[in-house]
Amino acid sequence: MYKDFYQPKNYVNRELSWIDFNGRVLDEALDPHNPLLEQANFVGITQSNVDEFFMVRVASLHKLSAAGVKTTDASGMTPEEQLKAVNAKEHRMVERRYQVYNKNILPELANHDIKIIKERDLDEKDYEFTRRYFNDELLPVLTPMADDASRPFPFINNGSLNVAVKLHRNVKKSNSNDGEVLEGDQEVQGQTPEPHDDRQDQGDKFATIRVPSIYKRLVKLPEKNHFVLIDDLIQEFMNVLFPGYKIDASGTYRVMRDMDLDVAEEDTSDLLRSVQHQLRAREHGQVMRLEIGLNFDEWLEDRLIENLGVADDAIYRVDGPVDLSFLKKLSGMVTGHDDLRYPPFKPYLNPVLDMDHNIFNAIRQKDYLMQHPYDSFQSVVNFIHQAALDEQTLAIKMTLYRVSGNSPIIKYLGMAAQRGKQVTVLVEVKARFDEKNNVRWARRLERMGCHVIYGLAGLKTHCKLALVIRRDEDGLRRYMHLGTGNYNDVTAHFYTDMGLLTCDYELGLDMTNLFNMLSGFARPKYFHKLHVSPNGIRDFINEKIDQQIKIAKSGNPALIGMKMNSLSDKQIIAHLYEAAAAGVEIHLIVRGITCLRNDLPELHGNIHVHSIVGRFLEHSRIYYFVGNGHEEIYLASADMMTRNLNRRVEELYPVTEEDTKARAISIFKSMWKDNEKAWNLKGDHYVKMQPGDEPFNSQQFFMDEATELRKEEKHKRKNKKRFSNVFETLTKHVSGLHLRTDDDTSKE
Repeated sequence: MYKDFYQPKNYVNRELSWIDFNGRVLDEALDPHNPLLEQANFVGITQSNVDEFFMVRVASLHKLSAAGVKTTDASGMTPEEQLKAVNAKEHRMVERRYQVYNKNILPELANHDIKIIKERDLDEKDYEFTRRYFNDELLPVLTPMADDASRPFPFINNGSLNVAVKLHRNVKKSNSNDGEVLEGDQEVQGQTPEPHDDRQDQGDKFATIRVPSIYKRLVKLPEKNHFVLIDDLIQEFMNVLFPGYKIDASGTYRVMRDMDLDVAEEDTSDLLRSVQHQLRAREHGQVMRLEIGLNFDEWLEDRLIENLGVADDAIYRVDGPVDLSFLKKLSGMVTGHDDLRYPPFKPYLNPVLDMDHNIFNAIRQKDYLMQHPYDSFQSVVNFIHQAALDEQTLAIKMTLYRVSGNSPIIKYLGMAAQRGKQVTVLVEVKARFDEKNNVRWARRLERMGCHVIYGLAGLKTHCKLALVIRRDEDGLRRYMHLGTGNYNDVTAHFYTDMGLLTCDYELGLDMTNLFNMLSGFARPKYFHKLHVSPNGIRDFINEKIDQQIKIAKSGNPALIGMKMNSLSDKQIIAHLYEAAAAGVEIHLIVRGITCLRNDLPELHGNIHVHSIVGRFLEHSRIYYFVGNGHEEIYLASADMMTRNLNRRVEELYPVTEEDTKARAISIFKSMWKDNEKAWNLKGDHYVKMQPGDEPFNSQQFFMDEATELRKEEKHKRKNKKRFSNVFETLTKHVSGLHLRTDDDTSKE
């Protein structure tokens, strides 16, 4: 029946929905409840977000359009139509981003004497500082590259900042018959230069200078929170790079290229080499976007367009500095002003999961549910660390999708292998924009003695799993961590994710079967508690939706609750439509892409969608079902996107123990209550919720909860120490009395 809802008018285009999400992030830069430097950071985040969007999603549309593909997406748009709509909408977003930067961020920063100053506006002392900085630091590194008959237009790297220069040969006629003296040329030992044929130098010349990425974009001036942009500084002093020429115009520009990875996976034994080859090839991908300033010289612009092959609607003229992502670094460079940043937050670490306790003993007693970053990710690191050190551990199996640049988990896996444990690690070398990092880690793990595998042909392995096999006193037991997010100890500080530590027997069997499937030729007939994509999670979600429909049709209340990053799968959306039409109440928390619209009359107002955008990036996936007096809750690595359900290896697992289940449900309900950082879907667009008389910020609530737990734990330790000291003193006192009595008796 839900196929009746497959009409294009019932869906929102996923790319346009993503741009709307980035707009919600930009709105955080206007929220006065956010500290000012954090507001600036949100502007920088929107820039980084859209860069990746163009490198992958817009690039994909370009390829489809160039191939003449006329098939439509769920909303009925062809790739060419989507491309035009995306560029039109993003042009409006760029205008809004720079309005926020110019009219909100810069003036407010200036009120606190934090300034980004044009080079020409510096006082004499600061100008001299930048001149010395240019001569001492930048000049030796800079390389001007010309484009003329003998030198082809240079390659412009993806995302690099560059300065385009328009210049001409400056010739002054001398009174001597010996020839011409060129302005800027130096006479050597009283001799005039050789005569020069200036016919080759007539007309405007083009050169480009790449801004070195090894330097910070912002150059801080001495003794204050004043900054200049390095590209502005280069343009002020770059005339020394072109002696004999006069500079007529210059401007910063940047290109974003097609950086999607297209790897043929017919032979996975050659996958690593293929990925490395593609990494080199994609650096030369087609230009997706050219960014220049509003007052960029027209001749220079034409020269760039001609050589880069940029479409008119892919040229973005910005009212301010090209590439605002430098604002993400501003807070770390400002001295003082702690009041302009978020207050520091320290997560809670359950003491039974620290390195002073036996984590395996704790897990044997009960499951542990963690919500990061409110619960410290160190508990997961400790789990792997103890497994590496533990003499009873026989084997560790783990999937790695993204890890940090200096991952302690990699270190402990290598340590385990070197201690003779069997360590098998699936490293997903196709993890977007982490390919190079993951290839490096794969090589390192192999050198340390781990068995490294790269997943299944045609599929990305996106599940987040760790399995430890240990010999306990009563036999072998499997200890597991299942997560909704990556094993990245850095992003775990600002991504919200959930994880479960358990030694559940049936989940252990399922995990063993899954790893056998990933590493060998096993194809398990079924899983006991684990649901695995491709296909398995889709089948399970459809089954649960059907159950809720049946309950609603019987006249009983039924609820479906889902939290995810993106909702774009056409079939799942249509099935949710059918459930709503049947009377099922549906609560969806979707951070980003939302292709569903909830204003269809057939839905009877039963679908409610919120989007939470706040201090932390919402990344956890939760699936919650209530009906006939029963509550079930599941966590997953998968969003409701076609790629997650059909083309990736993902896991979905239940939370069943009474206390962990109650906590998982409470977490979902707390998020649903959010009215400070949440947006409400109205048809095909989101509207910011108004807190009213009972404001509730779920992220702040979880932080406060974690802070209170830390205080309670500190109080317990303090009391325990006090009791221990009293007991020790009393013991010594009693012991001392006893000795004196003995002494007295002996004297008698």
